[in-house]
Formats: sequence, C-alpha cells, structure tokens
Amino acid sequence: MHTRTFAKLAAAALLTCAFGAAHAADPVKIGFLVKQAEEPWFQDEWRFAEQAAKDKGFTLIKIGIPNGEKMIAAIDNLAAQKAQGFVICAPDVKLGKAVERAAARNNMKVISVDDRLLDGAGKPLASVPHMGISGYEIGKQVGAGLAAEIRARGWNPAEVGILRVSYDQLPTARERTMGAVDALKAAGIPAANVVDAPQSKTDTESAFNAANIAYTKQQRFKKWVAVALNDESVMGAVRAAEGRGMRADAMIGIGIGGSKTAQNEFAKPQATGFFGTVMISPKRHGYETAANLYDWIVSNRQPAAETLTAGMLMTRANAAKVRAEMGQ
Repeated sequence: MHTRTFAKLAAAALLTCAFGAAHAADPVKIGFLVKQAEEPWFQDEWRFAEQAAKDKGFTLIKIGIPNGEKMIAAIDNLAAQKAQGFVICAPDVKLGKAVERAAARNNMKVISVDDRLLDGAGKPLASVPHMGISGYEIGKQVGAGLAAEIRARGWNPAEVGILRVSYDQLPTARERTMGAVDALKAAGIPAANVVDAPQSKTDTESAFNAANIAYTKQQRFKKWVAVALNDESVMGAVRAAEGRGMRADAMIGIGIGGSKTAQNEFAKPQATGFFGTVMISPKRHGYETAANLYDWIVSNRQPAAETLTAGMLMTRANAAKVRAEMGQ
C-alpha cells in the first residue's frame, strides 16, 4: 500500500514537472497597440519593436486602436491569441483604468508608451510602467531653437506671431506646446502674440485647416513661428503658410519627433518653413518597451515605473549627425 501511494505521488510529480516545463516553453507573444498606426512615428516604433522580437525570440502583434471601443477589442483579441502582455499608446489617456482592468482580466502585463495613462482622478496611473518624454522640457527645446533662429535672422520679436497648433485634450500635447511658448516669451515675444489654432486630430491635414483659420484671423503678423505636438502638425502649419505666400523667409517651424515627415522635408533641394525638429528616439520607445516587457514576462523583472527619454534639435544642417547619435 505504501509503495503504491509513493508511486502515484511520483507519477503526479512527474506530470507536474512536465506541465510546468511545457508552460515555461510556451511561445511569448506581445502586443503593441498604437492610436494612429498610419503616423510615421508609430510605424518606426513598430519597426524597432519587431527588431526586439527578432533579437529576443518572441512574436509581436501590431494593432491600431483609433478609439476606445477598438482598444478594448484589441486587448481581448490579444488574449484570444494567448499574448502575455502588451505595450500601448492609448487613443485617450483617460482610459487608463479601462486598460488596466482589461489587462488584469486577461492576466496580461502592460507598459504604456508615449502618452501616460491617467486614473479616474486625472493623475498618472502609477501602477502601469511608462516610457515617454517630459513634454514640457522637450517643448522648451523647441522654443529655444525657435528663439535662436529668430535672433539669427534679426527679426524683431515684437512683430513675430507664435502659432500654437493645439490639442489640449492630450496632456503631453499641451505640455509640449506650452513649454515652447514659455521659452519664446522668455526670449522676448509678447504673450499677446500667441495665437491658438485648435486641431481636431494630430495629423497634418487637421493642423493645416486649423492654421488657415488662425492666419485669416491674425493677418497683422507677417512673420510666424509654429509649434505643435509633433512634426506632422507643424508641417500642416507650414503648408498653410506656404499657401498664403509665406515661405522660409517668413516662417520658422520646429516639430517634435524626428520622423520621416521631417527627414523628407530636409531632403528637398530648397529650405522650407519647416526649419527643424526635436528628435526623439522611436528606437528606445519601440525596442526598449517591447524588450522590457519580454523580460518582465519571462524573468519577472518589472520595468521602472517611469522612464523619460531626451531629444536633440535636428535641422537640415546637422540631420546626418543627429540621426547617427540617436541610433537612426
């Protein structure tokens, strides 16, 4: 009797070990969800996340999530594919608790990227690790770059309009543009010269439309600088200015991102009103978040609660050098 009991226990232990080994050997699948999959920045993040998947040996599942409904459906879709976690840039940061609940419901780990998720009180969701940038500080870099170019051109700061292409429902967008505006005001441009141009989305077309309205209402300014959330929105402001005859001698736009949008503009034979961009690294935001999530899943090494990356001002003059330094 004792021998038979021991044999049963031994067999059970072997089964348990076998199951555990099989479970440990399950292929790792990671989702990477972004709010605007068509934007060059997110395409770059995906590209670098795919490199992490190749290096680490996991499967990457890329999904665009333009709204909250599709976001929840995407998380459930990942669960159905047996993904163990996901990186997310949500379409609305106020959906932070919904993201957290969906991840918990499906037993998945989650890291936010670019836009910090908020809790029900509108505060950063500290329970979800995050990689982003300091919106206000990177905005100040934009403003400082614009101020330096205004000085270099000998423009009178009192006669320069600041076009703030705004998307204030997104906290990081407001932080970036207000950082730029504050730096420009510190450089001598009057606060009264700030002109808001609210955009409906964060792309070039909506910025173009918003800028056109602002230029129509504020024809007293013959020289402008443009600030916005990203390269695409500054490009919209520049294109709208060109449509009104304001070219590189009357417009200075500095974007944020260092995207293909900016690089393609620098490749043109003639300089345009798109003067520069503060380049942030999609490699870190794509590769590191995906790699960190993999390590968290496999080795239970939880990422830092918050990682903020820095940027570098890139212009036509130094584009190759900056791209090399940023690993592009």
